[in-house]
Amino acid sequence: MRVMKQIYLLSIMICFYQFCCTDHPNDYYSTVQVIQTSRSGDKLSIEGNFPLSESENSDLPVITIDPDCTFQKILGFGGSFTESSAHVLGNLTESKQNEILQAYFSPTGAAYSLTRTHINSCDFSLKNYAYAMVEGDTHLAHFSIEEDQDDLIPLIQKAMQVEGAEFNIIASPWTAPPWMKDNNQWNGGSLKPEYYPTWALYFSKYIQAYREEGIKIWGITVENEPLGNGEQWESMIYTPVEMRDFVKLYLGPQFEKDGIPCKILIYDQNRDHLEHWASGILSDTAAARYIWGTALHWYSSTVDWYPESLNRVHDCFPEKKLLHTEGCIDSETPVWEDDDWYWRKEATDWGYDWAPEKDKPQHPKYIPVYRYARDIIGGLNSWFTGWIDWNLLLDQQGGPNHANNWCIAPVIADTELNEVYYTPLYYIMCHFSKYIRPGAHRIFVCSDLEDLMLIGCRNGDNSLVLVLLNQGSRECEYEIRVTGRSVQLSIPPHSIQTLILV
Repeated sequence: MRVMKQIYLLSIMICFYQFCCTDHPNDYYSTVQVIQTSRSGDKLSIEGNFPLSESENSDLPVITIDPDCTFQKILGFGGSFTESSAHVLGNLTESKQNEILQAYFSPTGAAYSLTRTHINSCDFSLKNYAYAMVEGDTHLAHFSIEEDQDDLIPLIQKAMQVEGAEFNIIASPWTAPPWMKDNNQWNGGSLKPEYYPTWALYFSKYIQAYREEGIKIWGITVENEPLGNGEQWESMIYTPVEMRDFVKLYLGPQFEKDGIPCKILIYDQNRDHLEHWASGILSDTAAARYIWGTALHWYSSTVDWYPESLNRVHDCFPEKKLLHTEGCIDSETPVWEDDDWYWRKEATDWGYDWAPEKDKPQHPKYIPVYRYARDIIGGLNSWFTGWIDWNLLLDQQGGPNHANNWCIAPVIADTELNEVYYTPLYYIMCHFSKYIRPGAHRIFVCSDLEDLMLIGCRNGDNSLVLVLLNQGSRECEYEIRVTGRSVQLSIPPHSIQTLILV
């Protein structure tokens, strides 16, 4: 821990020298397009194209961009394929199904580039299931993904068929089959040590079976929420030592043996325990050589994205990536066609009622739109390489969900009336996913505006993307300065803007 703190302090001093690049191909940027979503009703509205000039106005707060000072590469943004989402989609007409898939995966829609799905069932499945239910079948002779072939796999395949769609998929198990666990239950319990080799083989067989369906699994997380969920739905407990040894001695070697070019991510739970898990696993070089990075969720707080922990872990293990793999408006049923609700401080999460008293300050009521935008901007500024939302689509109840664990998705459907509601959360995701493309790099941005959160990235085509969040009740005027040129703009209250500079 002492080493982590020392490196964190030094990183601030050396970041420019470590991550800056040179020879930017543009002499200057000439135009900025402003795209806006606001509480007053804007939804990805194009506010105009504004020329940059050589003049400067020192009376306005300044946002300075250095496109040549780059940090982490961006992997992408997106949401998750679940059996629940597939079930809801399947109960809509074909035209509505196509509309939703276009909205998410088309370049003219959200252009999602990073997705997640579940291995075996999860809470957002219609029932408990696994791909190998014959007890003692250590060689997995009866392994079958048949349970996914009528809903989940067709959903992914349809998304892949959207013209221009291109996305990576990460897969996560909530639990091994009960017969492999010490409590012989779907919920809770741990993997029996004698089944470590079988469980590693299970991952390999899953990836190969999906490949036969034309679906490439880009990465896996070892376990969704290894600290557990209070045994409320499918789960399986690991300690950092157990996960480290499983990866080092079984999963990594199994992938090597079978020629599986799949990224391995550890942890996959809330950020409040990140440092303990990262140091406990990544400090073992024999395990770390198999590991691409660390997966994280946001449920330990509705207000904090844990920048100190994220920065310290990055500074200790800079070659290992940090990726947000799940977040949603949890413990809420969707509010139907009331855009303003998503801009009001009325939402509560599981911790509002159930967190220990000492943790209550981390779980106040919150504004859903701001929670999404703050977490993405704050996370990217703290070394996230991407951000994955939870369910793509849910019904008006916030399910279906066999554990009654209702949540909100960016898109909600009324299957009886064949109607679809694109909540403001969908448009917030678009501000990032549509414009910050895979392969972009975060760039240095400095702002005089304390009331704004912002993130800057440079795409592969050298266009610059700046996302600004104004959570305040007043309009903010500002001046953008980049490569010796400037432009004067403003952002209204309660809004988010994406600026594209070319």
